[in-house]
Amino acid sequence: MNPDLIILAGTVHTLDDDNAGDPQAPVQAVAITNGVIAAVGSRHEANQWAGPRSRVINLGDATLTPGLVDCHIHPVFGLDLTMGADLSGATTLEEVRALLRQEPAGDGGWIRAWGLNPNAFGTVPLHRDTLDDITGDRPALIRLFDAHSALTNSKALEIAGIRGRHEFGQAAEVVCDADGVPTGFLLEAAAMELVKRHMPQESFARRKARLGALLQDLARSGLTSVHVMDHSEESAALFRALEAEAELPLRIRSAPWCMPGTGEAEWEDLARATGTGGRRWSVEAIKLFVDGTVDNGTAWLYEPDLYGQSTAPFWPRPEDYRAAVHYFATRGIPTATHAIGDAGVAHVLAALETLPAEALPAGQRRSVHRIEHIETIPDEFIARFKEQGIVASMQPTHCTHYSLADHSDNWSTRLGPERANRAWRCRDLREAGVTVAMGSDWPVAPFAPLPIMADARLRRRSGHPEQEPIAPHQALTALQALEGYTSHAAKAAGLWEVSGSITVGKRADLTAFELDPLTTDPDELAASGVLGTFVDGEVQFMLERLQ
Repeated sequence: MNPDLIILAGTVHTLDDDNAGDPQAPVQAVAITNGVIAAVGSRHEANQWAGPRSRVINLGDATLTPGLVDCHIHPVFGLDLTMGADLSGATTLEEVRALLRQEPAGDGGWIRAWGLNPNAFGTVPLHRDTLDDITGDRPALIRLFDAHSALTNSKALEIAGIRGRHEFGQAAEVVCDADGVPTGFLLEAAAMELVKRHMPQESFARRKARLGALLQDLARSGLTSVHVMDHSEESAALFRALEAEAELPLRIRSAPWCMPGTGEAEWEDLARATGTGGRRWSVEAIKLFVDGTVDNGTAWLYEPDLYGQSTAPFWPRPEDYRAAVHYFATRGIPTATHAIGDAGVAHVLAALETLPAEALPAGQRRSVHRIEHIETIPDEFIARFKEQGIVASMQPTHCTHYSLADHSDNWSTRLGPERANRAWRCRDLREAGVTVAMGSDWPVAPFAPLPIMADARLRRRSGHPEQEPIAPHQALTALQALEGYTSHAAKAAGLWEVSGSITVGKRADLTAFELDPLTTDPDELAASGVLGTFVDGEVQFMLERLQ
């Protein structure tokens, strides 16, 4: 056979149809030729495969699986969202204040921070006064953890010329008090852009360096591919610049945004961009939004939240959203729609259910369509996902990091017990036969996949056994959690024929674990390590002791 590479491991979980995660499977060797899996078998068989040019990597007792895929992440967009002080660990207002006092001013004297959890404010309203006494005359922009809102101080509002309410072509808001004076709280991208456009921009060279380092960190965490839920001309330029210097350490599948206020001319440009890319990155889908977030009152719910908010769609004319989805779907282009509230998810389901069966030319494969986040839905929605083959793309750590079992957190308080008890219904969707892909939504939550898989099983934050699980009946099994990052991730991208399992003829994208993800206690798994990753059968990361 004389393969390029033979990998030996204590356990190999192929996740194919014949060996769906059986921990007793005898497979312990994988042969790779020209980036493709050429053989799968025992160590004895591997001795017969080896030829004079074959390299052998012996992982010892390690576990080998298909390469892990984060199905929802923002590496380029996240460069902006992670500038300044990291507030993600702050649990009280005093901790927030202390971190901001320590943050030096950046370019132009701006104070920046990110990851702010509104739970840290308790009953104190999000208001510019909270920042003014800390930042003084220095302008400040503080991003909230959900990436859909920000808090600014009085100086930033002055620089941006924001003195009252604004009208937008999408669901966005400059929050004002009863007298029409801006509070400093900005909801959604269009409102935040009013301030952001006045901030100094980071150089391309600096952004390229930061992105390159981030992609290396993603590979070290065990990821071999990511589904990037944004894209721009800058993204393409950054990917090209990195590829001009070296191979990207993982695959990147991007989806540019289709926003309200656009029409067929703009949709045609987006459609034309699909299929473009480089060696390991490409534009393959379209990202849309029908609502915002529960935490800032911009989700789309059937009934208002505790404060009378979250009642409006992101598209002022929801029928325009439906027209956009039909435009892309009838051209065989996959869509991924951000939908968090029950009314938002219902609208996306209805739009996808009305796609004409005969829309595609004969022989053209129907595209896969996804709904992202799906934080609260009633029982009757579950079967509709399965009936239409719609993928549920979910982020378990949004549940375990930002909500609590006693419903005292901001998300649960806004929704009330009935809707909060429908939180992140991963198990119900899996039991119904729905493809459930998993991811981090970094920088909203950390990207390390092992803790995310552990949280999906625990329904609490891994490493914190004192915490009560949130809706524990929605916990995934160990196999389901691994599938969410492997086989189901491939199906979510319409790539099951070429990836997602260790099967002869498929891409040689693989991840090596220190501990077996199917038999290890989830808290222990979350604290364990990744030994290496392979993309196209090439080592992207590997511990020195194994090289």
